[in-house]
Amino acid sequence: MSEGSESSSKEWVLEPETEYRFELDPGTSLAIKHVTGQPSTEYVSEETPMAVYGNLHIAIEQMRVRALAKFRGSPEPEGRPAPDLPTEPPRVLVLGPDSAGKTTLCKILINYTVRAGQAWSPLLINVDPSEASSSRLRFSIQTLTSFPREHGQLQPASDELPVIPAGLGRNLRADHFGIECPSATCVLSTTRNPLLMDRLIRNLGVNVDEKSSNDPKGQTAGLIVDTPSSFASGTAATNEHRQKLIKACVDAFKINIILVVGHEKLNVEMQRTYGPTLKVVKVPKSGGVVELDHGYRERVHDNQFHTYMYGEVITPPLGISGGTQGGEALADLTLAPSSTVVSFNDLTIYRIGAGTMAPSSALPVGASRSVSEMQPVLIDPSIPGSGLLNAILAVLAPFNPDENERYDEEILDLPVIGFIAVTHIDIAHKKLTVLSPTQGSLVGKTAVIGSYEWQE
Repeated sequence: MSEGSESSSKEWVLEPETEYRFELDPGTSLAIKHVTGQPSTEYVSEETPMAVYGNLHIAIEQMRVRALAKFRGSPEPEGRPAPDLPTEPPRVLVLGPDSAGKTTLCKILINYTVRAGQAWSPLLINVDPSEASSSRLRFSIQTLTSFPREHGQLQPASDELPVIPAGLGRNLRADHFGIECPSATCVLSTTRNPLLMDRLIRNLGVNVDEKSSNDPKGQTAGLIVDTPSSFASGTAATNEHRQKLIKACVDAFKINIILVVGHEKLNVEMQRTYGPTLKVVKVPKSGGVVELDHGYRERVHDNQFHTYMYGEVITPPLGISGGTQGGEALADLTLAPSSTVVSFNDLTIYRIGAGTMAPSSALPVGASRSVSEMQPVLIDPSIPGSGLLNAILAVLAPFNPDENERYDEEILDLPVIGFIAVTHIDIAHKKLTVLSPTQGSLVGKTAVIGSYEWQE
């Protein structure tokens, strides 16, 4: 500790089974090594779930080792066996209510794995449209995504995806949940098009299977699936949808372990439903979890999309010298977004289902829809009130060139290759001005609109 930093530095001596917790005010930072800074709250807690997390990691690691031994045809390594755990690679589904620490648990287990020194490359899958899949890249804008993690980094960037900024690779799969959501943060409600959500989950599962078939050794590292809070609880009218979406995850990713974080009733439900066929583990909620209000989530999403467009300058916290943080190199990711004018005819835009579609259970008895939940509805930009101004559009990969394989709902199965923002509409000249994170023309000519809007 240097003399100049003594006034803002403290030394904490942590006893076994304790953890240091802190809260920061907006615009402040904290360096933990020399703990430098002035948090608004800080304390040492003697109640920590880290021992449970560590035990989970060890059990899951045993599964990886046994799966790798089976792949190589060699005997299982000596040591205490785990007869109650599956012998196949770990495929973990994490469930729990809002602000339970699900995403933190997923990141901890993934990081324990890639830092174990065994060259594991587990897959981190996110089926929560409201959650960022990568804390550094902040890519998630109403998408379901999967990232291969290796040594804490994403796979190398691909020049085949010009709409996606550097750092996102060819092994990324993103599917746009292009529906009207209850709020700008698009916290998924299972009453709002669960059929589409089910389809996207299963599409992602197919994509994961394709990658695994090309790397049978790599698949022994397994995968971890993060889920939205709406999978944990709901009203009587939405319980059936919620349970179907959980089953969609179990089927699509061949789940063999379910972790239930901080929800006794859900744990009992999962034990009753899946206990006979796979392992269900109750995980305590950390007392350090912070409840996030609606306003904060909106600010985070606005910042996520701004970072997606313009990149991010990473400033080391006070007290940290050099170009590393947490053992990883600090690298600024700055982008030069491009504002492009395109003709109405150059970009075909769809909304999935009717714009303000009510759940099926809310329809009058005997009534039927004129537009199905998964029907792509073409949007005419020339009509006032189209909802395109300031909208975020998910640009889709090109259609299959084989016309014989075209089908009505093919749009639902096309992956997202990037996002653009509509900043101006010139109805008189039939032009759209769009902002994209890179220079050049758009690769995809088809886009899907959701409910998320953004203004600089």
